[in-house]
Amino acid sequence: MLRLGRREFEPHEPVIMAIVNRTPDSFYDQGATFRDEPALARVEQAVAEGAAIIDIGGVKAGPGEEVSAEEEARRTVGFVAEVRRRFPDVVISVDTWRASVGEAVCEAGADVLNDAWGGVDPGLAEVAARYGVGLVCTHAGGAEPRTRPHRVTYDDVMADILRVTVGLAERAVALGVPRESVMIDPGHDFGKNTRHGLEATRRLGEMVETGWPVLVSLSNKDFVGETLDKPVKERVVGTLATTAVSAWLGAQVYRVHEVAETRQVLDMVASIAGHRPPAVARRGLA
Repeated sequence: MLRLGRREFEPHEPVIMAIVNRTPDSFYDQGATFRDEPALARVEQAVAEGAAIIDIGGVKAGPGEEVSAEEEARRTVGFVAEVRRRFPDVVISVDTWRASVGEAVCEAGADVLNDAWGGVDPGLAEVAARYGVGLVCTHAGGAEPRTRPHRVTYDDVMADILRVTVGLAERAVALGVPRESVMIDPGHDFGKNTRHGLEATRRLGEMVETGWPVLVSLSNKDFVGETLDKPVKERVVGTLATTAVSAWLGAQVYRVHEVAETRQVLDMVASIAGHRPPAVARRGLA
């Protein structure tokens, strides 16, 4: 059972985490949800389309203008509080690597800290433990936040992913983070090239076998774009194909831009796997 905020999710229940960037320079939407009104509209739409988790980020992942912890908090804390007020049952996640920001958003009502940079600030897991919130433990290959990989090599990329993510998850539980609220993430594109991303996807079942719920953040990423030679705005089909494979292999949580499309893919895979009945079944019965 995965427990996040007020919600509980069964082991075979796929969960959508919708991305809401509070940045003026995000790689995908170029700041479309930087202002409060469009960001809140995005939350409302995502929830209506089937997202159970809203993931709020105040700093884009890639290189760019420096964003201080104070500015990151300014972009996220008040927004978390407003989302909590308007959507009391939605699970609120915040994408941050900084313990100080994690503390501030937990005070405002966040349910999950999404540590996409692999524990670069060890204090973030301590914050999660202190507030009893969920934690995403990600493999970033030891990369510094907001840096791009350059000639990264692994003897065995999945072995490294397992070593790091399981280690971070076990440390989090030892600190006091509820075990049922910890997820592991292979970290596609973070400290990895395209071939690493493809291998991590192909071998995702090895992460599932650890027993920790697996979160994947695949949406419109560079490993999809390079595989198909497509620009950012033309990666949805490749993303959905990768989502279907990940679902078949047992990933549970999906961090995405396109909520409605992802919902259909996950429902279809769940039905093929026998975990979900068809919405209707009239064919051959009339």
